Order: sequence, then structure tokens, then C-alpha cells
Amino acid sequence: MKILLVYPRFPATFWGFKHALRFINKQAAHPPLGLLTVAGLLPRDWELKLVDENVTVLKDTDLAWADYVFISAMAVQQASVARIIVRCRRLAKKIVAGGPLFTVSWADYPEVDHLVLGEAEVTLPRFLADLAAGRPLHLYQPGPEEWADLRTTPLPRWDLLAIGQYNAMSLQYSRGCPFSCDFCGISLLYGERPRTKGKEQFLAELEHLYRHGWRGGVFIVDDNFIGNKKRLKEEILPAMAEWLAARGYPFTFNTQASINLADDDELLAAMVKVGFESVFIGIETPHEGSLMECNKHQNKNRDLLAAVQKIQRAGLQVQGGFILGFDEDPPTIFDRQIEFIQESGIVTAMVGLLNVLKGTKLYRRLAAEGRILTESTGNNTDQQLNFEPKMPREQLLAGYRRVTSTLYTPQFFYRRVLAFLKTYNPPRGRKIHLRLYHLRALAKALFWLGIRDRQRWYFWRLLGWALLKKPRVFPLAVTCTIYGYHFRRFFLEETEAVPVPLVTPDTSPV
Repeated sequence: MKILLVYPRFPATFWGFKHALRFINKQAAHPPLGLLTVAGLLPRDWELKLVDENVTVLKDTDLAWADYVFISAMAVQQASVARIIVRCRRLAKKIVAGGPLFTVSWADYPEVDHLVLGEAEVTLPRFLADLAAGRPLHLYQPGPEEWADLRTTPLPRWDLLAIGQYNAMSLQYSRGCPFSCDFCGISLLYGERPRTKGKEQFLAELEHLYRHGWRGGVFIVDDNFIGNKKRLKEEILPAMAEWLAARGYPFTFNTQASINLADDDELLAAMVKVGFESVFIGIETPHEGSLMECNKHQNKNRDLLAAVQKIQRAGLQVQGGFILGFDEDPPTIFDRQIEFIQESGIVTAMVGLLNVLKGTKLYRRLAAEGRILTESTGNNTDQQLNFEPKMPREQLLAGYRRVTSTLYTPQFFYRRVLAFLKTYNPPRGRKIHLRLYHLRALAKALFWLGIRDRQRWYFWRLLGWALLKKPRVFPLAVTCTIYGYHFRRFFLEETEAVPVPLVTPDTSPV
């Protein structure tokens, strides 16, 4: 059997880092870990080929080669999915589809031959058994509360991947989140009880990636890495520390977690010790009423600003997610979001409009109120709303454009980077693996941001401060300037936002 695994192209997104990747000559930020894991579940004597459209072009000859085309996708990839399906139908190729997009919206894809939904460890073996018997069904769904045992998850098929085309690799330790924010689809897709891999299993995945030659960043894709803090502190992180030390610390890590990470000094220290450099946290909003509305109880009744700064002082850069469009958002929310992000020093602040994901608690509430406009979802930065907000639509959209255009103008962005670098305490003695593409990135940054950019004065002031005041953060300062270039291009050009500053920019030195 010849199987073509296809990962559809992403549209331009905040997290795509398209403009930043050009500095290091990479094609994509992360590989399609889900498809590589699915590949590990397929019979070893089958011929497999992977095409990630974010790295290479899907050719008709690839499709013609295959007996089956496997597609995995998220909601944001639906436009690319539609094009791939048309091409497969034109060539009479059978399609097997799964992943979050199809799991939530499977009824929208009657033209797909086989829908294998939910977690692949549960439903894919059933499809394979029926296929071997010559009677595969159209629809495979897990039963209610039927979740995968992650101890059965195979090693990803890294041999199928053009590994050098990616900025970082990806691994998964757990699925599920103990929290239940009403706008989030994670509990719908993976449940509210975190399920984890075993210690030996996770170390085997690290070793497998190491033996395939990877050295560099690794994204732990868990939606909440600290969902089971006890096990992390007692088993996983100590085992990782030992494994990494024995191999000269070949990897650094970033992941996603909840704000209660700030409550656990031991966990913070252990994560920094093994090489975690950044963590994405869904902060959403500084407005308490909006947090109560969306059931973000882990963020309520706490000093969010102090929590962020504590994590960054410990040696972890906080990347933050923020949302505009809650029913409880007051007219002052736009200024409050800008002020909070600037004061916190969150360099990578992803501000998006609320999108209502099908099947979530928020979807059910707004559907009952007759406020759902379409079941399609955007990428939450494309200024599209799929529901009727309480705030007048034009006021919300204008406020959103003002927030994003303000945050990523150089005078605001570079001031925020400086606030972060002053607070951040990188661990002493951490081994730096310098590679040729890092030097190329520095040279490009010096040319494009230090010479060609009309706002270059901010660039030179920041790098000068880093060299003179805190040399240990100089590499990170350069990285932040490159990220800032991507964010500025994305928000101010691709989303066509009109810059409207919050206040008259302060032109004093950074």
C-alpha cells in the first residue's frame, strides 16, 4: 500500500513566523507531529511519503503515486484542505481525513471517503482492520469519553521529514487540560483529565529525535504541560535533566502552560534547569468580569502582572495570548490591554478577536441566543467575527486594529522588549549551541533592521543597551528584534491595520 500523508498549507498567521524564518533560511516553524505519529501507527511494510505544503509543493505526481491520501488539519487550514480535496477527487484518489478540523466539522466533508476522527490511537486501528478485511466504513468516531492510552502512542516517523527545513521539532508528553475555559476546544477534543506518557517512553522519544540528528529547539506541544505537576516534578523533569546532561544539552524547550505555573517555585526552577526557555500562557484579558464570563477561573483573583514577571525573573520568557470581544469587555478594554502588555514586558503578545469554535460551551450558549453568524472560524487575527458581539461591531474592530497597530510600532515594541530583558534572568552556565545559520541571522538583522529599516535607531539603542548593561541577554535581544519585524509586517501589512497610537509616542531613549 502506498500512502501519501499531506499537511495543508497554513494561511499567514501570527504563529507562522513567516517573516522571521527568512532570517534563518527555514521554511516552517514546526513539523506536522500529528501526521508523523499517524505514520507510526501504519503497517511497517507500507510505502509512506510525507508532503508538508508549508515546506514543499504538493504535485500531481505525488497524488498519482498514492493509493490513499491521508490529510490531517486544524480549522485554520480549511481553505487549503478544500483545494487538496478537489485535486484528489479529480484524480480519483481515496481520502482518509482526521485531526481537529474533521473531528469537529466532519459533516461538512461528505466527499471524504473515510473520516477517522478523534485520537488516532483509538480510531485508526479500527479503520485499518476494516480496510484489511475489505470493508472500510465512511465514519469512525470514538465513543463518549473514549480517550487514547498515550502509552500506546508510537514514535513519530522522523525519517519521513526534511528535518532541516524547520526551526524547531515537536514532541508531546500529555493531552487534556484540567481547566474548562468556555471558548476553548481542548477539553472537547482531549478531555479535562490530563493523560501522560510514561517516563521511559518520553525519554525514548527524546533519544529517537536525537539519533535522527536534531540539535536545537523542541516545542512540547501539550496544551497544558503542567496539567499533572506532581508527576512532572517527581519523575519527568529529573529524568530529562539526567538525559540531557549525559548528551551535552542538545535541546532547548518551549511549551504551553497555565498561569498557576507562577505558584510553584520548585516546578519553575526544574523547568529552567532542563532548558525550557519560553512558555505560552493564555492570559486573555486583564478585566476580571471577562475572565468570569469565560470561566477562566485559574486567572481570576490574582495579580496577573506579578505572576508574569515572576515567571520571567525565574528564567522563562512568557509568550501571551490575549482576546478581545467578550460580552463583558468594557469600552476601556483596548487601552487596558495595551497598558497590561506593555507593563508586563510580554514581547510575543498574540492579541486576537474572540472566535467561537463549534462544539464548545461558548458555541452552545451563543447558538441558543441566536448569535452565531457562521460555523467557520478564522485565525482570530484576520478581523473576521463568526458571531454577533455585544459591543458594536465597528467599535470592536476599530479597537482591535488600534491595539495591534500600537503594540507593534517600534516605539512601543522596543520599549516592551527592554522591560522584558530588564526583568528576565537567564540561567548562568546554560550551554549555547551556536550554528552557522545563527550567524547568518545576525548578519541579516544588522543589515535589514540596523541599516535598511527607517526605524533602525530603536534597533541600535536596544542592542547597545544589551551589550553594555546585560551582555548575557544579547542573543535574545537580537532574536526579539527579528520577531518584532515579523509581528510588525504581519499586523501592520498583512492585516492592513492602520496605525493609531494609544498616546503620542515617547521619543526618549529606549
